[in-house]
Amino acid sequence: MANTYTGTATISNQTGLTNLVQTAYDRYVEMALRSQPLIRDIADKRPVQQAMPGSSVVFQIYSDLAQATSTLTENVDPDAVAMSNTSTVSVTLNEYGNAALLTRKLGLFSLSDVDPAAADILAYNMADSLDAVAMTTLRGGSNVLFATGGATDPTATNEIAAEDTITTADIRKAVAKLRAGLAVPRMGSLYACYIHPEVSHDLRAETGSGGFQDLHKYDASENFWPGFIGTFEGAYFIETPRMYNATDGASSARAFRTILTGKQALAEAVAEEPHTVIGPVTDKLMRARPIGWYGVLGWARYREAALYRIESSSSINAA
Repeated sequence: MANTYTGTATISNQTGLTNLVQTAYDRYVEMALRSQPLIRDIADKRPVQQAMPGSSVVFQIYSDLAQATSTLTENVDPDAVAMSNTSTVSVTLNEYGNAALLTRKLGLFSLSDVDPAAADILAYNMADSLDAVAMTTLRGGSNVLFATGGATDPTATNEIAAEDTITTADIRKAVAKLRAGLAVPRMGSLYACYIHPEVSHDLRAETGSGGFQDLHKYDASENFWPGFIGTFEGAYFIETPRMYNATDGASSARAFRTILTGKQALAEAVAEEPHTVIGPVTDKLMRARPIGWYGVLGWARYREAALYRIESSSSINAA
């Protein structure tokens, strides 16, 4: 007679203790991959002497007088000139928020502690969501350049093809425009450049005289090998996947936005700083526990001259 084995399954000659064999789970649950929110950091203009609460906040900027280059006559009293009216920038305040309801049953049955995870997820959702709203305002600036890396230069977003990658010349031109427009640099004499990693790839891959690689090999070789962006052509570079991109180029090519800024490019007004909210338990059996976030704030472009946008594709154009 053949041996009958006792194992993990029941087959012709095997008796299985299947009830004792279970799937094991790691009770430590990781968070999803995240990018660091940073667009709100660009908003360095805020109300200084706000008169009162309101649904919007109006900023005003004085206009300078025209240059007086004519010589004065000793015995003639010069005519007075009128000062120009101020220009205004209005920031509309809106409510933003999100919430989740955690049930008592979930807390009792879950293999992982859900409460701290929910708090962490909602806190990130707050920063992530507000960054996206601020980006919508920031990327709508009127000063736009189109990448010159292709055979034919586009003149509109819907003309950007896969070959229209960013070049050193594009960065150089944007920085020159910022300086010519009297934009105040953000750090010393440097402007800030926020660039998507896939666009940064093309910039760092550019070869030849005056290209990124050529300049770094001979001027800053210690920065070249690690792939560090650093400072270049009058700007310091911040590589982030949060830079807006969409399939709105030619033939649904993905178009990326690279942002170069000086100081006071973006204004922010806050009536109530976004914060975590633990809501009251109001159901009859006290089983639903609300948690969320809430804030009242808004953004507007403050100095258009301090903001330039370069629109390009990428040679590694991920969907």
